[in-house]
Amino acid sequence: MMVILYHPNEKSQLPSDTMIDIRRVSGAEILPFIHDVARLRIAVFREFPYLYDGNLAYEEKYLQRYTHSNLTVIVLAIDGQKVVGASTGMPLDDEGAAVREPFEHGGFALEDIFYFGESVLLPEYRGMGIGVRFFNEREAHALNNGFKITAFCAVDRPDNHPRKPQGYEPLDRFWKKRGYTRHPHLKSTFKWQDLDEAAESPKTLTYWIKNHPG
Repeated sequence: MMVILYHPNEKSQLPSDTMIDIRRVSGAEILPFIHDVARLRIAVFREFPYLYDGNLAYEEKYLQRYTHSNLTVIVLAIDGQKVVGASTGMPLDDEGAAVREPFEHGGFALEDIFYFGESVLLPEYRGMGIGVRFFNEREAHALNNGFKITAFCAVDRPDNHPRKPQGYEPLDRFWKKRGYTRHPHLKSTFKWQDLDEAAESPKTLTYWIKNHPG
């Protein structure tokens, strides 16, 4: 556990001396936080570009898979007693076929790759460096466990999407600054229900990869 003093940005309504506890948990340590992370996923993924119309029971069941191995990790951001952010990861070998297949077909050694699931952070806590810590903590966990590559995927949305907010900036520059490269030939398709959809529909996601020499 590590407690960090963060200074909220000028747009935040948070006190200037806000203390955020950044905590890494793995395996069974994740169990007490399942409900909080599920709640965060539903809240944050309603935003563009995911527009996900989530269900709490489904999310809690989905997150149980992170409790099955100590090689998994969830990095938590906690303000007092409230979980305000979370960032997940697990060995690619433990992911589902839809995630593994692009790497298998691309000739990657799956056992070398640690896969980052998602990062979710409430809006009022953004711009405080927590997103950087999420990447740093997950990468440290991956490297400590012998992985050589970290990877994640991001949903593809057209520039003219009707729900794209005015002034929206994708996170591409942030990810590039963290050392990640987009691989347009590595894609997966997942189904979920957008906020304005009556049923699930397929969405394409593209992978970003970082090699860790040494």
